[in-house]
This record gives sequence, C-alpha cells and structure tokens, in this order.
Amino acid sequence: MYGADLAEVFELIHRGRGKDYLAEAEVVTKWIRSRVPNAVSLLDVACGTGSHLKAFATLFDHVEGLEISEPFVRTARETVPGAELHLGDMRDFDLGRRFDAISCMFGSIGYLTTTRELTATLTRFAHHLVPGGAVAVDPWWFLENYADGYVSGSVLQVDGMTISRVSHSKLEGNASRMDVHYVVADSVNGARHFVENHLITLFTREQYETAFAAAGFAVDYIEGLHSGRGLFIGARK
Repeated sequence: MYGADLAEVFELIHRGRGKDYLAEAEVVTKWIRSRVPNAVSLLDVACGTGSHLKAFATLFDHVEGLEISEPFVRTARETVPGAELHLGDMRDFDLGRRFDAISCMFGSIGYLTTTRELTATLTRFAHHLVPGGAVAVDPWWFLENYADGYVSGSVLQVDGMTISRVSHSKLEGNASRMDVHYVVADSVNGARHFVENHLITLFTREQYETAFAAAGFAVDYIEGLHSGRGLFIGARK
C-alpha cells in the first residue's frame, strides 16, 4: 500500500482529477487561524507526497511533515525540499517539539482501525500542539453516509504518460474496502499495471467527536468543503 509505483504518479493523478491542493490548504488555514490567529508553525500528519505540505509552506513560516510510507517520503523531499520530513506512524510518533497547528488531510485518519487508535492518535496530536493550538482533520466518510459499491474511474495524459485509475469500494464490517487499479503507459516502457488495496475505517461522526473530546480538544465539525466529507477543526484545551 502506497508503494513506489503509486508515489511516482500520485500527485499527477489527483491533480488530473481536479484536486486543488493550494485552495484546500488555504481553506484549512483559514479555519486554523479562526482558532489561532497568529499560527506560524504547522505539522502535516500523513503528508503523502507533499503536495498539501508545499501549499502550507506558502502560508506558514515553518512546516514539517509526518508520513508512514517511505516511497512517499522520498517523493515529498523532492516536492518540498526545504521542509523537515519524518518517517513515522501517526499512532505513536514523538517529534520532541510542538506546533501552533496540525493538519491531517485527504481522509488519512480513516486508516486507523479502532476508536481506541483514533483517541490515541488525537492524543499524540494534542501532545505536539502548544496550549490552545489548532487541529484540522479531513475525515474519511462517516459510516452513516457511506456509498457502498461506489465505482470511480479516470484517464489522463500528462508528461508523456497515459494514466488510468479505476476504483471499487464496498462495505466490509465498519470499513470501506477500496481496490484501486492503475495502468501507467509511456512510449519507452510500454504499459504497466498495479493494484493498491485499502481498508479505511468508517467511523461515525459521534465517534470522532468523542475521541476529540477524550484527547482534550474542543472541536467543531464544518460540513461540505472541498472533499464533501467536511472538516473537524479543534483547539487544544
């Protein structure tokens, strides 16, 4: 999952599907500064290949990233060459410093498997925030509004490559199992196919809010926004 094949084309695919990393970062920053007007430092947890982090770097004086996938960290170092990037797990990381704000984008929080892990992770977030610091979490779909059986597909041509992505999601217990097929083709290497399989937990809104409270956050849920899944914005008490 999130291997080298995907790291190579991840940003190209999602930009080609209309994802605007800078616009999303600007919206999240607006909500962060509604809680901490003078926020100047940010940690992006599950920073992926660094596209949101690159945008946040234009909005904050100091940014760092945390990512569990080594191939994604390598790509992020090319995307945001001046940022400090940490290879680590959001469930148990300890960077030894605190930030004014923490972001966790693109539904990445859904890779946690239980409410206990969710609470423990948000507690790690609180540990890395200054008193009163802000947290912004882009959640995965809630169990109560998940579309079982969803199929998505796209094809794009960019940088001399043709890339196709087809995904199918289905309900499996309290999680969505998403199987994603990719074909990447160019004139030199021909076509190659690889598959990524993801199991992403469908926490309820109430489970999120309970976990935030247990971790010491006063949190609000903002509906809609860029992903359609909304945004949790909180402040460390």
